[in-house]
Amino acid sequence: MLSALVLLLLATPELPQKGEPPLTERTKRSGGAIDPEQAKLRFDDADLAFELLPDARRLNGTATLTFTPTAPLDELRIDLDRNLPVSAISIDGRALPRESWSNPDGRLVVKLPGRVPAGRTFRARISYAGTPHVAVRAPWDDGVVWSQAPGGRTWFATTAQGYGCDLFWPCLDFPTGEPAAATLRITVPAGLSAPSNGRLLGVDKLPDGRTTWNWRVKRPNTYGLALNVAPYEQVSGTYRSRYGNAIPMHYWHLPGRAAQARGLFAEFAPTLDFFEAVIGPYPFADEKMGVVETPHLGMEHQTINAYGNEYRKAVEGFDWLFHHEFAHEWFANQLTAADWDDFWLHEGFATYMQPLYGRWREGEARYAAMMDLQRQQITNKAPIVRGRPMTSEEVYETAKGGPGVDIYYKGSWILHTLRRLIGDKAFFDATRLLVYGRPDPRPGNFAPRFATTRDFEGYVRQVTGRDHGWFFDTYLRQAALPELIERREGGRLLLEWRTAAGAPFPLPIEVAVDGRIEHVPMTGGRGVLAVPAGAHVVVDPHARVLRRSLAVEAMQAQRAGAR
Repeated sequence: MLSALVLLLLATPELPQKGEPPLTERTKRSGGAIDPEQAKLRFDDADLAFELLPDARRLNGTATLTFTPTAPLDELRIDLDRNLPVSAISIDGRALPRESWSNPDGRLVVKLPGRVPAGRTFRARISYAGTPHVAVRAPWDDGVVWSQAPGGRTWFATTAQGYGCDLFWPCLDFPTGEPAAATLRITVPAGLSAPSNGRLLGVDKLPDGRTTWNWRVKRPNTYGLALNVAPYEQVSGTYRSRYGNAIPMHYWHLPGRAAQARGLFAEFAPTLDFFEAVIGPYPFADEKMGVVETPHLGMEHQTINAYGNEYRKAVEGFDWLFHHEFAHEWFANQLTAADWDDFWLHEGFATYMQPLYGRWREGEARYAAMMDLQRQQITNKAPIVRGRPMTSEEVYETAKGGPGVDIYYKGSWILHTLRRLIGDKAFFDATRLLVYGRPDPRPGNFAPRFATTRDFEGYVRQVTGRDHGWFFDTYLRQAALPELIERREGGRLLLEWRTAAGAPFPLPIEVAVDGRIEHVPMTGGRGVLAVPAGAHVVVDPHARVLRRSLAVEAMQAQRAGAR
């Protein structure tokens, strides 16, 4: 006779492991060419109710989505992982029969009860439940993460940048598909907290001891909505902005880590001050600056950035992971790339902000050291921008032909070179236009926006009065770096830029001649400098220009061979 324990084990369904349940190829795609029917939708509002069931590792959800079509609409197409099967749908309160919808591969197609004319707002209520996909190695791949907090309590998080928002809620899974606002109602077991995006509306205590955490966020990035559940403790404070407003700051951390949490929290206000001084106002001051400790490394979840860097100390004196994700409040959440082909606008700028912060804190030596570390990571395997709609994975994954980490480090070095070319004022003026759409941002006079690489090029042209297309074409639309050829002939130094496309590349260069800095204009991509016989010559002595380096290539090849 089987024991009660064995019977219980046999009756208990096996919990999902990493990578389970599997995803369809459609669910793994985020962005790319937009479905024509989805392109008709203006996404007005998302009201999202979640119930977390940790023991079964399940998620129940009800999404009430409000849309206004810009053209007549006969069916609603919403992205949703088929591992979260739909049990009911209603349109404007009218329940639809089961045969009205299908979701064979990760796109929920709903036959509307009648044609919806352009301009007529309608509301879809979608009830679903299931086992969400467990990430294999978050945040480099996506899904949910189940872990344990001290004491064995639930520690849960979501991450969805690569595969998209449809991993846990029905959405429009492309960058410009964000709703104008979202409400999140997150119900969790007793003793757990659920910090999330935006402003806390209140916490409801249910009769059985569970709680529902209610949040409201404006213009959330599609992948930026996040669920975080644990027995969190909180550190809070207020930042008095140089713009005159007060910004609430919150950090949710695991029990037993109060000292480390206070140390990280001490970085919040100085980092805010840096960004407000250099870029402009914190974009979400009327909601909060929020960070939450997560069982994965990190992600730029709007106003609730994920932090999992284990409070590691660094020679720069600040936490790079916290700083990088916080930079995305400007470069990803306030400014959102209109297509994943412009992914570098998120990652290149966020990466460049770290050496700029090092410079802000300690000066040029720290800046140079940080830039040098980034230079070693540039691979030049694919163009950063290809001029066509791209999915997130097509950009992020080198195995799929994407530039991979070059959107971070090469993007940062491109900005470093551009800043030296056009000067600080023009560089930051163009950056401010990119982020805010205006030169004079103040709290309350701007809103989150979309932009492209071409937009940034236009802003650079606007503030400098010159066309720098040659610069962006060479660095962004070609994989290979420009190479600077040096020759000494008699008393002259001959310099010539060579690019993969063979186009003129008139990037000026500095040359140190016996310690004296000379500026060579490189008109038409060529330059000549008189150099005395026997003089010691160093080209680009301050490493201000991104160019091919045989030394870096040799080092990278050696490292690759040693693996």
